[in-house]
Amino acid sequence: MKTKLNKRDAQTLKRLKELADEVVAAADRRRDPYVDVPTRSLSNVKYNKSKRFIEMGRNTNRRQLFNLSQARSYMQTMLVASGATQLIEQGKTTSIRGLYYLLKHTIEDAKEETFEDQSECDPVIEDVEVLLNSLREELHLYAQKRGDMVGELLLEDSGDEIDCARMGSGGYGIPSIVEPEVIQFKKCSAKFVLHVEKDTVWQRFNEDKFWRKHHCILTHGMGQPPRGVRRMLHRLHHELNLPVYCLLDNDPWGYYIYSVIKQGSINLAFESQRMAIPDAKFLGLRSKDFKECGLSDSVKINLNDTDRKRARQIANYPWFLHKKPWQKEIHQLLENGFKLEVEALVSKDLSYVTEHYTPQRLKAKDWLD
Repeated sequence: MKTKLNKRDAQTLKRLKELADEVVAAADRRRDPYVDVPTRSLSNVKYNKSKRFIEMGRNTNRRQLFNLSQARSYMQTMLVASGATQLIEQGKTTSIRGLYYLLKHTIEDAKEETFEDQSECDPVIEDVEVLLNSLREELHLYAQKRGDMVGELLLEDSGDEIDCARMGSGGYGIPSIVEPEVIQFKKCSAKFVLHVEKDTVWQRFNEDKFWRKHHCILTHGMGQPPRGVRRMLHRLHHELNLPVYCLLDNDPWGYYIYSVIKQGSINLAFESQRMAIPDAKFLGLRSKDFKECGLSDSVKINLNDTDRKRARQIANYPWFLHKKPWQKEIHQLLENGFKLEVEALVSKDLSYVTEHYTPQRLKAKDWLD
């Protein structure tokens, strides 16, 4: 059954139907139906200095129905678009796993499967996103929920009022779909957002009620933050004008997570304008902290060859290449020969990170940009 569409759904459905109309028009003209899918690769990504985030270039890959090497991927592209159309018209959502099973079947009069496995379906979903210039969430698809939030924010989620200051030890689980049609911000007393890398560190901040003492919103993304968390951070920053500070590990992975939050990711360069936060700040952990915090040798984790290679790659990112503080930071990491996790601060005191380290860094504005 069809449901009443909101404005965003109507726009997405319009683009989906335009895609279908192009196939019909090509058939009427006895032409080979095709789609030009923007290339999602490093070679088609550039850093926009004025906007300060990664953007996708103009290169495309043509996918044709009557090309034997492309017919399968063309069919899969249309299947995903058809599945998204069905979801929007019915006003329902499903996981990317659910869409895979919705579309998976044996082609009539053949032994061919539409999709062999999930890994074959996922890239096609991303192709349709970029083809339509639509978020996955606008196609009514969600990914696994990873990430929590707590703090001085009152919001409405699908008609239910949620007070993020009264969520107990577990916090509010940030859903995959956080668009304005689903989540509306009602009242906010927070002065900033503190995003930490892991749930273990987040638990310490929540238990110590850091967010209440310092009037902030506290989030985490279970390591590399999923799209829902990144989109939530983007909305909190741009709609509520809240500064975003990132407390991440002192290692190449922590640097990369910050880079993704700040400039966007290569795989999702087409969504940077709706996810990247160019003004986000890196609060720590820093390469200088081993000495400044008086940490013991027991918390050191030696860098391996992969760490060193990744650190040098990150140092050459265009958005870090000409920033002396970042070059100094990465150089010192390599010179130290070891990395540090935020949890290493526990060796000083269980609440050292919440009662000393983070408040002092915020007060001194001691961060990397």
